[in-house]
Amino acid sequence: MGFAGFEEFVTEHRAALLRSAYLLTGERHRAEDLVQQALTKLAERWDRIGPSHPEAFVRTVLYRDAVSGWRKLRRERVTETPPDVAGWGDLAEDVTRRQELLRALADLTPKQRAVLVLRYFDDLTESQTAAVLGVRVGTVKSQTHLALRRMREQMQEVTA
Repeated sequence: MGFAGFEEFVTEHRAALLRSAYLLTGERHRAEDLVQQALTKLAERWDRIGPSHPEAFVRTVLYRDAVSGWRKLRRERVTETPPDVAGWGDLAEDVTRRQELLRALADLTPKQRAVLVLRYFDDLTESQTAAVLGVRVGTVKSQTHLALRRMREQMQEVTA
């Protein structure tokens, strides 16, 4: 099995994958596990996928495994303390806002949360998001609409 380029891919994309996984899971350790599992699946198929399109494969595995994990867990647990993530700053207001956002994200369905992360954090198009999640573009649009409405409601309750 040839691994030419695999290490470079991991080095270049690991931090971005961890950020996405953290937004999907809401937990640092689960995010790390999710990325590790996705990279392991990529390594097992590297000779077929190779350096041509590994990011699309890894992100698809990442999001689908996250959704599968939610089905098993049924509900996310968001902690009262912020995660220990370098570079996020330590201002009290930022931490409070971040925790409010994570709580609102946790109240979304797994598919709604995945759609928001893919569309607004990973900056994928509706078509790309649909391909990653294995759904139709119409589903992406409706889940985005419902998720944003729910997030607005959650955030208004917090500030009220």
